[in-house]
Amino acid sequence: MKSSLQHAFNPEEFRREGHKLVDLLTAYLTDCREAIAMPVLPPSAPDEMERYWEGELKKQDFDLQQFYTKLITQSNHIHHPRYMGHQVVPPAPLSALTELLEALLNNGMAIYEMGPAATAIERVVLRWLAQRLNLPASAEGVLTSGGSAGNLTGLLAARQAMCGYDIWEEGSHDEAPLALMVSEEAHYSVARAARIMGWGEKGIVKIPVNGNLRADTRTFNQTLQKARKEGLRVIAIVGNACTTSTGTYDPLDEMAGFAKAEGLWFHVDGAHGGAAAFSEKYRHLVKGIELADSVVIDFHKMMLTPALTTAVLFRNGSHSYETFAQKAEYLLVNGKKQAWYDSAGRTLECTKKMLGVKVFAMIKLYGDKIFADYINTTYDLGHTLAGMLKRESGFELATEPDGNIVCFRYIPLEFRGDADALTAEIRKAIIAEADYYIVQTRVNGKTYLRVTLMNPFTGISDLTTLLGRIRNSGDALAAKN
Repeated sequence: MKSSLQHAFNPEEFRREGHKLVDLLTAYLTDCREAIAMPVLPPSAPDEMERYWEGELKKQDFDLQQFYTKLITQSNHIHHPRYMGHQVVPPAPLSALTELLEALLNNGMAIYEMGPAATAIERVVLRWLAQRLNLPASAEGVLTSGGSAGNLTGLLAARQAMCGYDIWEEGSHDEAPLALMVSEEAHYSVARAARIMGWGEKGIVKIPVNGNLRADTRTFNQTLQKARKEGLRVIAIVGNACTTSTGTYDPLDEMAGFAKAEGLWFHVDGAHGGAAAFSEKYRHLVKGIELADSVVIDFHKMMLTPALTTAVLFRNGSHSYETFAQKAEYLLVNGKKQAWYDSAGRTLECTKKMLGVKVFAMIKLYGDKIFADYINTTYDLGHTLAGMLKRESGFELATEPDGNIVCFRYIPLEFRGDADALTAEIRKAIIAEADYYIVQTRVNGKTYLRVTLMNPFTGISDLTTLLGRIRNSGDALAAKN
């Protein structure tokens, strides 16, 4: 036993294997930057993949570097410019080195003495972000693990602040059920948060969207009054910055005004697009975010940071202490009096990763400009693609894109069959070729291809080739029908 532990903690072996891994990853990053042909999403079937790794686990021999190499080849290649799938950023490489440091130090951060430097760094990073969003000096917050956890944290705070009693201690009173208003295009995590809080389906009051798939301001009052007549007590309204499906931004400034007039909590789900605040060119998309009672932004979406790192900011910083107000005497004091430096009472997590460290390193290495440059590059590319689609016969946009998420489809001019089925088959053909990774979605009841341009090194030639592949696949498939 002693020798196995000595082997596992051998510093020289760590140095040797670490150097090999960095060399391997450097070669991989070079291939991606040079757009070397590779299966961006390697073809595989879940059951076959499980059987492969089950077999690997049973083998007696094991080579760590071969394991790393195999894992790379079987993974989704986010750093390749032809990755255009989900909202996952190719992290800046040096931020991954910081993640290695975090993993080895492994400071838990439930209370200050479990992670002193990381605790202070988190507070500094959150203050920095609040200033960039033009939130008041009273703003405070926490970092948590993902946008779903972030939205739940913000909406739990809304519930505690707006229900009129201590719901955390007393539970729900037998009176009007609580509810929130949110666009029918919102991310599922908002509805999930309502269900987790016990509000059920009726607690999710959906706001109709307009022709641009934004929450329709003309329906706000009617939607609220209808919910009230049905016996619901709406306590919050949620704005999207932006929606996951189409990348559309809700009119945050108008939602803020409505929330103030009606006495509602205003929460902004800016997990993907809240970072537009860093760009002079695109900041208008988040006009009104500074008026929110709570805001969620993912650093691992549009801020070049490895997953998962999500900021939850509260306009009134005291709300970040009241969300999970409870007692755990060996760790916590009463939540309303808790010191800022003990975070376990303010987040879903007790043990928590050193989430702010890699963000701090990014800020110091590159400054605010890298975030503005990234937003400008990828959002510009989204608008460029939309322009290309409008010039190409047979292509149609689901809606004009606000940023780097573009939904479209191709229908051959003479095609009279099922356009939804054709779109799904085109996507299958593109995935089978494996040179690109794109996904599909439903917009207004129709199936569209969806690309999210997360890689800042994706070029016009990549887009041109993709549209050619889609056209060729569509024509070939249409000819069979």
